Amino acid sequence: MTMKMTDGQLQQWVERVSLESFGRPFIHQATFNGRLKATGGRYFTKSHNIEISPHQLVAFGEEETEKIIKHELCHYHLHIMKKGYQHRDEDFKKLLAYVGGSRYCKSLPERAAKAPAPYKYKLVCLSCGTEYPRKRRLDPARYACGKCRGKLFFKNA
Repeated sequence: MTMKMTDGQLQQWVERVSLESFGRPFIHQATFNGRLKATGGRYFTKSHNIEISPHQLVAFGEEETEKIIKHELCHYHLHIMKKGYQHRDEDFKKLLAYVGGSRYCKSLPERAAKAPAPYKYKLVCLSCGTEYPRKRRLDPARYACGKCRGKLFFKNA
């Protein structure tokens, strides 16, 4: 399923959702940002603009994208009204539930299928033999075994 939408169409969509769900106009700029892969959208507190990931629209359709738009509009309207607009704020949580926005966006299929990086390093305790797999190299002299406080050394993984 491939959907093409222009920034102008997105702007109209965001303005319509703002009036229908919040009863308040959206008077700033809404655009697509193709670099957004791990997040569905962004709200900018300085400019009050909103960016939406076009990948979410292509992967999950208009219904999920509208939930993302509602999420970003919650940030927008609460910030404009000088209320708690951050994820942890009660005002944000209540408004998000009221309008039916999504708390988190779905993971994109290409990101979900990506396997985690294998462990390249292994630290081993000299005393008890406990192994600690690690993705990044670190200085074993700065650390001790979590079980027996013994010295650690690198072993080929």
